[in-house]
Amino acid sequence: MNYGYIRVAAAVPQIKVANPEYNAEQIISLIKEAAKNDVELLVFPELSLTSATCGDIFLNKKLIDSAEQALSGILTACSDNTPLIVLGMPVIVGNKTYNAAVLFQNGKILHIIPKSHLSQTEKRWFSSGKEISSELKMFCGQDTMFTSHYICQSGEITITAGIGEDALSANESDCDSLIREANIIAMPAAYPEVAGRYSRIRSCISTMSEKNHTGYVFASAGVGESTTDYVYSGASIIAENGKIITEGERFNDSGSLTISEIDIELLMHERRSDNGFNRPNNKTDYIHAEFSRKVQKSIKLLRKINAHPFVPADKDELSERCIEIFNIQTAGLIQRMRHTGCTKAVVGISGGLDSTLSLLVTVNAFDKSGLDRKDIIGTTMPGFGTTDRTYTNAVSMINSLGATFMEINLKQACLQHFKDIDHDIDNHNTVYENAQARERTQILMDMANKNGAMLVGTGDMSEIALGWSTYNGDHMSMYNVNCGVPKTLARYMVAWIAMKQQGDIRNILLDVVNTPISPELVPADKNGNIKQKTEDLVGPYELHDFFLYNFMRHGFSPSKIQFLATEAFGEKYGKGTIKHWLTIFFRRFFSMQFKRSCSPDGPAVGSIGLSPRGGWIMPSDVAAGIWIKECENLQD
Repeated sequence: MNYGYIRVAAAVPQIKVANPEYNAEQIISLIKEAAKNDVELLVFPELSLTSATCGDIFLNKKLIDSAEQALSGILTACSDNTPLIVLGMPVIVGNKTYNAAVLFQNGKILHIIPKSHLSQTEKRWFSSGKEISSELKMFCGQDTMFTSHYICQSGEITITAGIGEDALSANESDCDSLIREANIIAMPAAYPEVAGRYSRIRSCISTMSEKNHTGYVFASAGVGESTTDYVYSGASIIAENGKIITEGERFNDSGSLTISEIDIELLMHERRSDNGFNRPNNKTDYIHAEFSRKVQKSIKLLRKINAHPFVPADKDELSERCIEIFNIQTAGLIQRMRHTGCTKAVVGISGGLDSTLSLLVTVNAFDKSGLDRKDIIGTTMPGFGTTDRTYTNAVSMINSLGATFMEINLKQACLQHFKDIDHDIDNHNTVYENAQARERTQILMDMANKNGAMLVGTGDMSEIALGWSTYNGDHMSMYNVNCGVPKTLARYMVAWIAMKQQGDIRNILLDVVNTPISPELVPADKNGNIKQKTEDLVGPYELHDFFLYNFMRHGFSPSKIQFLATEAFGEKYGKGTIKHWLTIFFRRFFSMQFKRSCSPDGPAVGSIGLSPRGGWIMPSDVAAGIWIKECENLQD
């Protein structure tokens, strides 16, 4: 099972200028190496069979004939079990010479695509293929079509080639239409290196792949090209939907293969989800041809799967993300308080991660609004499971940040409530836990009313996804600043804020980051440590955030999510463990929609949100059977 992936490669052969025979030998070697690595699409640079720097020799028919003869040798040598190959070379049609890409597989030429967008220098030797609709040509002893309106297809995979600027010129209707028809763009190129050009090309490929929800396989001329006026670096890039999946080493002194996978299932989901992309396509006269794929029972990905998709791997990007989200949370709270006329806020502080982030956002909002931090009422409410560690951190944090400290013990109110409803105090079931959570919310709501204040919520997006909150308890607030922040990112945000602080507050925040996640609703162990650890009960949040991202962002099935999680986490979690928590994720995600359907307002901070007002719209009684059944049938 390939889970929607196709393995692709950009090949940069070591070549000699105007020596097709030698170049063919290098190309054959790379084709065979790619086949051994299960590559299904292989892209060579522009004019790589002759070299791109032949100059006026391109006008000599001897060179063109030699290139055709060399291609015949490649077709003979690579007649079995090869990838779909895109190879750049000059081709004569009628009285004109074209800069072309030949598409072939298993010794058979499928098509020849001419380059349309030529520089002034290229026009000295080549004609543009822009005006050619389609033309039958005998080439290497085979009948083949010569046109730029061509799609190579296998199932949902649709591939076309765009030589150099052809692949980046989506402003023109024909190019735009063709690129939107295909979901993988093979891009043979021959860009000479000048300062800043590679960065521009890299950025263009990333932008185009995101705009059109496509994969790009870019291979540019390299070692062996003439350096009379320019140097060619042999750049190679594989991109997908705005992300650079991998790129080869530039200025490599030998032939190279850059191999990775493109996720067709992801691209098709993005296209279905983007109504702006799905505008009518007026160009329908494409020539389609089938290419064959290797039958694979399973695939081991070469590309790296990010185990924490909500958390950027690059430190600078992570810092930038934290700043942006913190500012979004702050701006949302400022506007809500301004609209309601509130100049005070109530925040329930447990000493845990989420309430800490909410308090930090509230402090930042008050500072930016010129309000006194003393009008933030930080309320801690010890219950039957509160430990010294979290209590101490809560008290110290409120005081260190200059908020007003309030402590209200839950125990007597809950004992009276248990007596009223005839509940055994020693029965630590859902009633025992939820009574404390609802008592806390009642206190916070009433404190907000008493002080004319805004009750700021604390529940994060991961908890909202799993329904890990008490209905009409911690589920409710007047404005929830954390609703768009997943648990894995919340931990980094608090740590990021901590590192910008000085003195005691820094150490307090770092200890909060390292405290086990717990609602602390059942008594501590005999040593006073947290006994009720959320991740022991509901599962590791890093797994659930991984499941949530891949289900909501890409619409992946349970089987693909399990496969990706196995790839991402390696030996940390076995397939059986992933299956167990994945099943729980889908059960909880679907069954807990009723809590999300009446959740309080709060700011979206990323591409995924669970607000019932636009982030995630789903009936509360939707059937989850097809997802649960697939989870149960997964291999352990």
